[in-house]
Amino acid sequence: MGSVTRGTTHPNRLRRMDRWIAAVHGRELRRAADPLAVDLGYGAAPWTAVELLVRLRAAAPGARVVGVEIEPARVAAARPYAREGLAFRHGGFEVPLPQRPHLIRAANVLRQYDEAEVAGAWERLCARLAPADPATGSRGGLLVEGTCDEIGRRHVWVALGPEGPRTVTFATRLGSLERPSDLAERLPKALIHRNVPGEPVHAFLRDFDRAWAAAAPYASYGARQRWIRAVRTLTADWPVTDGPARWRQGEVTVRWETLAPHA
Repeated sequence: MGSVTRGTTHPNRLRRMDRWIAAVHGRELRRAADPLAVDLGYGAAPWTAVELLVRLRAAAPGARVVGVEIEPARVAAARPYAREGLAFRHGGFEVPLPQRPHLIRAANVLRQYDEAEVAGAWERLCARLAPADPATGSRGGLLVEGTCDEIGRRHVWVALGPEGPRTVTFATRLGSLERPSDLAERLPKALIHRNVPGEPVHAFLRDFDRAWAAAAPYASYGARQRWIRAVRTLTADWPVTDGPARWRQGEVTVRWETLAPHA
């Protein structure tokens, strides 16, 4: 279920997303009896799936990864890289696995679809996630869907649970950033066409640029200190969900409902 995408990929491209997943979702993976992650639409080469396994196992040693691709030739090309904990399967948004995964990562996939198709894809993928379990405090599986540039310097993703979207994360290599709104070109498909006056994501990036400009004196201490100061200013008006430990990584996470497009 889905369409074949360009499949371009590069080693280490998804490092920012992977580090965030390990930090934020690692506890959920560790508590699962058999933590399963899916790299959906890994592309013409299997590097991102291989790297995801390594990074997840640093946080959850029992994690397994299955790379799922809709193009059969890509699955065949990837299978020589399979090993303990890493497999490759043919499929799409239906995620054809008997077990509900605790993580689905879909990077640079929906960007090549129409905006009108995003909600349906999200719904199908969220329905495949491991369910929440109030008895244990588990919030269930996590879908991470977003877009990055070719070498992973700029990345924006949406995190969704079985109930739907939760947060939006902006992540960047601070040394290459001129202003926060540079990240607009990497907004996921659900938001990229909404970066116009009157839409929440446009207001957020406008306020972020203003906070960045006001934090210019901190640039003498480095781009990281300027970013931290700008994000701290943002917290007065926007529901930032993380703290300095993540800000230092060149990240900021905001609740989805405050950036969600107007109907």
